[in-house]
Amino acid sequence: MKTIRLVIFSSLLLMLSLPAQAHTGAGTVHGFADGLLHPLMGIDHLLVMLAIGLWAAMRGGRALWLLPVSFLLMMAAGAGLQLAGLTFNSAETWVALSVLVSGLLVWGNYRISSGLAVALAGGFALSHGYVHAAELQTVADASAYAPGFLLTTALLHGLGIAVGLSGMSRLKVISTGFGLLCAVVGTTLLAGV
Repeated sequence: MKTIRLVIFSSLLLMLSLPAQAHTGAGTVHGFADGLLHPLMGIDHLLVMLAIGLWAAMRGGRALWLLPVSFLLMMAAGAGLQLAGLTFNSAETWVALSVLVSGLLVWGNYRISSGLAVALAGGFALSHGYVHAAELQTVADASAYAPGFLLTTALLHGLGIAVGLSGMSRLKVISTGFGLLCAVVGTTLLAGV
């Protein structure tokens, strides 16, 4: 538990000085099909969605639905904040940090309270929703894009859950390898590489 606190603290310190540019706003986003495909195009979003599902499977019980649903609701809220014109400082850095921390949570299978787990997932989601809404072009149909984006996100959560539940005999190997991958990618994003 001390290790994860140290990593989270160190990551928060890094956030004060390093920009993370995982989202460039490049590409035209118009509607539902773009929303469906977009979560598959960014390594940060893809890894965190799978990690949330895998982490939910590892926690079991109510977490199987509580973490993904909380994530989806807070991601929509983050998008709403951006579309309403509110500023979320360092959102890109929070996205990168979410990749790192979700990887560490899966890798170490840390047992934290359900409330803290939901808060972490919600915090991750808020930043993801915000940055992805910021990528919408002025010609985009946000009301068509959002359902596609949320659907693919939910499917990625489901895939993470399915892998976690079907691979129970190999779960330690899966969670260690996947968690390490997330931690490396998150660290790289935080470093701005």
